[in-house]
This record gives sequence, structure tokens and C-alpha cells, in this order.
Amino acid sequence: MGLAKTEIFTDKQNEIAQYAKVFGHPARVAILQYLFKLNACVCGDLVDEIGLAQPTISQHLKELKLLGLIKGNVEGTSVCYCIDADNWKKMKLVMSEFLDQDLLNKDCC
Repeated sequence: MGLAKTEIFTDKQNEIAQYAKVFGHPARVAILQYLFKLNACVCGDLVDEIGLAQPTISQHLKELKLLGLIKGNVEGTSVCYCIDADNWKKMKLVMSEFLDQDLLNKDCC
């Protein structure tokens, strides 16, 4: 398997790619949608809601937390997750700038 060679790309390009990757799995999208729907921290309800095994859910939560889109707090023996509002706003800004760049060049073929 070849290397991604991420070092040859700008920090912004790598950041956009990481956001795109995290949205590249429907389970992570479903987790985010569920957290937004509840608008509260979730402790352990995700397995029943999403329909995947606990280890699978945990791996997806780890990816979302690693990128900073969610945050987790330990409460007793469980971890409660919610959207990290500041990082979510940052992601929206970065992705909007990328997705809206076509609007700046309307006269192209």
C-alpha cells in the first residue's frame, strides 16, 4: 500500500481532506445527526440508535473526537458525548470556503 504523501499538500488541503474523510462513513454522519437532534450529551444510547456494535460505535466516536467535532466527558463508568460547537463552526467555515470557491469564477467555460 502506498503512502498518502500528505506532506506535499498544504495544511488547509490536509484539513479539508480530514473533514471529508470523517463525513465519508454513514455511521459517523448518523452519530452527528443524532447528537444534533438531542441537543444534549449522550451516554450509551448510540448503540440502539445507530444499530451497530459497541466497538464499532466506539471507533467512529474516536474518529469524530480525534478531529474535534465532538467532545466527551467521563460520567461514572460511561463517556458522554456532544457536539463541540466551536470546532463545528470552524469546520463549517473551512468547508464553506472550499465549497464556495466555484462562485468566485463564474465566467469559466
